[in-house]
Amino acid sequence: MLKIKTIKSAGLILVTFTAVLFMMSKTVSAEEKPALNKTVLLAQELELSSKNVNTKIIRVIFPVAFKTPWHTHEGPGPRYVVKGKLKVIEGGKTNTYSVGDVFWESGDLMSVENVGEEAAELIIFELASAK
Repeated sequence: MLKIKTIKSAGLILVTFTAVLFMMSKTVSAEEKPALNKTVLLAQELELSSKNVNTKIIRVIFPVAFKTPWHTHEGPGPRYVVKGKLKVIEGGKTNTYSVGDVFWESGDLMSVENVGEEAAELIIFELASAK
């Protein structure tokens, strides 16, 4: 009789221990999985000039104090500042953008100047009519 009680008690302890381990492993797994953090940085409604669009992603690195001549791009699109500080003059408006800033470039005549103390990096997402 004593053996049966001991086996039942050991079985109960084993089941309880397994349940506790299972619950702890679920908690640890949940903590290990980071949550996805999604943020819209820029939204822009756009009317495409044609049904075929040529897209480009261009990285531009501006040396310290570099200023572009007045220029245009093949198409408009969002721009993302990866590094540094840039002064952008476009369409008669002047804005300064820093790391993490996103802005919309219209494709109008413009100039960009690195006004920071280090090289600046800009990612250009360009949307132009396919030729």
